[in-house]
Amino acid sequence: MTIKGLIFDCDGTLADTMPLHWRAWSTVTAKHKLHFPEERFYAMGGVPSRDILKLLRVEQGLNIDPLAVAKEKEEEYIRIMHEVTLIDEVVAIAREHHGKIPMAVASGGNQTIICRVLEQLGIRQFFNAVVTSEMVVNQKPAPDIFLEAARRLGVDPRFCRAYEDTDIGMIAIRSAGMEAVDVRTMRCHTKLSPAALSR
Repeated sequence: MTIKGLIFDCDGTLADTMPLHWRAWSTVTAKHKLHFPEERFYAMGGVPSRDILKLLRVEQGLNIDPLAVAKEKEEEYIRIMHEVTLIDEVVAIAREHHGKIPMAVASGGNQTIICRVLEQLGIRQFFNAVVTSEMVVNQKPAPDIFLEAARRLGVDPRFCRAYEDTDIGMIAIRSAGMEAVDVRTMRCHTKLSPAALSR
């Protein structure tokens, strides 16, 4: 099957942001006395902060405002965001296909922050569309965000290949009927060419 569109998650896929997100989460959850272990944070990769906080509030019976605490977490992340670096193996694929095939970002993050990260890393221009959590009703593992990215590219989902770093994201891609690439299997293969990685 000919692939006509590429879609990339951002955090942990294009950008090595997850350790910084964890630092921000650690600060905010300690302040609000929320129990949120690191392994659970990584397992919930791709889920918007506000949704994680709604779940924690119910589970732990704490009187917090999920939207307000999510904003605090975003502000803490922005404070350290200058430390973000590229995930070279994945960005090499986007760079190789720039101008040859339409590409989009599909992220469970916040639009403003995701665009800032892409611009800071000098890769925003690679993508025809950036779809984030505010633009869809159902979040990963629902397929909505990937389907919306394909719609904005004007490509049938069956002809899209999508890249992700979480189990939740992989479920979303497959539910969208797209070819799924788990970038966690690529990050140790730094000597492969972009062409090899994108096959």
